[in-house]
Amino acid sequence: MSNKNRNQWDLSRFIETLSYFEVFPLLNWVQDLFQGRPKNSQNKPNGAKQMGVVLVAGATGGVGKRVVRRLNQLGYRVRCLVRDIDKARTILGNEVDLVVGDITKPETLTSLVMANIQAVICCTAVRVQPVEGDTPDRAKYNQGIKFYQPEIVGDTPENVEYKGVKNLVEAAAKSLPKRDAKIIFDFTQPSEDLKNVWGALDDVVMGGVSQSNIIFTGETALFTGNVSTENSGGFASVRTKNFDPAINLSGYEGIELRVKGDGKRYKLFLRSDSAWDGVGYSYSFDTVDGAWINIRVPFSELIPVFRAKIVQRPPVDTAQIRSFQLMLSKFEYDGNLNPYFSPGSFSLQVESIKAYGGNELSAFVLVSSAGVTRPGRPGINLEEEPPAVRLNDQLGGILTWKLKGEDSVRRSGVNYTIIRPCALTEELGAKQLVFEQGDNIRGKVSRDDVAEVCVQALQSDKACNVTFEVKATENKADFIDWQKLFASLQKDN
Repeated sequence: MSNKNRNQWDLSRFIETLSYFEVFPLLNWVQDLFQGRPKNSQNKPNGAKQMGVVLVAGATGGVGKRVVRRLNQLGYRVRCLVRDIDKARTILGNEVDLVVGDITKPETLTSLVMANIQAVICCTAVRVQPVEGDTPDRAKYNQGIKFYQPEIVGDTPENVEYKGVKNLVEAAAKSLPKRDAKIIFDFTQPSEDLKNVWGALDDVVMGGVSQSNIIFTGETALFTGNVSTENSGGFASVRTKNFDPAINLSGYEGIELRVKGDGKRYKLFLRSDSAWDGVGYSYSFDTVDGAWINIRVPFSELIPVFRAKIVQRPPVDTAQIRSFQLMLSKFEYDGNLNPYFSPGSFSLQVESIKAYGGNELSAFVLVSSAGVTRPGRPGINLEEEPPAVRLNDQLGGILTWKLKGEDSVRRSGVNYTIIRPCALTEELGAKQLVFEQGDNIRGKVSRDDVAEVCVQALQSDKACNVTFEVKATENKADFIDWQKLFASLQKDN
């Protein structure tokens, strides 16, 4: 390398790159110390947060607020549909994303409310309280053990349990991704978290002088810059920080990119370990100058490479995707050249990156109620039934309208899970659970456990398109095999 070319190499950019991707923790510690940055300024991104937003309706209710808390604990991106922002803040805190809307008013269920949703959990319900009134903390209603003569307050069961649920599922159906697809990066509405995930990784790390960047325009992500072959360089790329926990794409067939390029050939890299300079799994794809195209990258066609040389490795571990990378390089593999490479400026717009070909998962979880089919059912002994069944008519047909709400979900064409809990209590959760179908069981179950069932239903293909009742036993559950529980259920006809 000549002295002239040595002078062109940018040491500060080299250090910035290593610092951004936290290659040497000591280097970050020194920078934090001298630049006064907070110690946790570069936390590793959470893989679950890349998987689209979960919209929770009824988020301030007894089950809903627990669903929100559990989703947050697991790292999901959560959006809460509420009618009163100020009231919701007092219940849910200041760290959650709130949007104003009312399921009984379909005009409020806008595209902004539904933007980038991956799933919906509906915990809405009419307000029920004892006839003689409730305590300020709703202790009588929440107890779920002692019976108090109930009454409906506020909106009617027809509006909330049926029309509201129907409005919500119809609005969501327009925005939910295809049944077999899972959005990983939606660049049409980039969040701050998303912007902090991607960074430039150019041949400066090898002594080169290429420069690139990723620019979020509000509609796309633009991978652009200037690639140079000086100093034996010749590649520019953008890469995500390592996800911790990793992104789980097991059960999917591959990755789909929506891109508009400049006629050049680019590469997509996936990595299933967190090594900085380790093996990447690569796929080369050609673009059409000025045209939007979809690129499908089957996992089975990813090539394991190390510094552009093909190596012998097992297939990529799709359950442990640690990082994504887009690259423009003069090299293909094993010394072969990229036939569409030319040094100079380049431009690749990316609208989205998603997984395709997956097992069908539930996209709409509805919390209903056990007993919805029992009012008027021949052979029912009302004296043995819970109060909601005995008092269905006096409570505005609450169970009848819940059943009609269920039916609207089943007819929607959206993948769903309908959960029918027995009597809800404020008791501690983590109990062994019983799932049944046919709407015959009686019992009780804590709101904690129902919230956990809602969240688990999003993760199991066995929970897709099923309706079931749930109650708790008296035994504590040290471990629950959710897949086995859901696998015991029959799909709805």
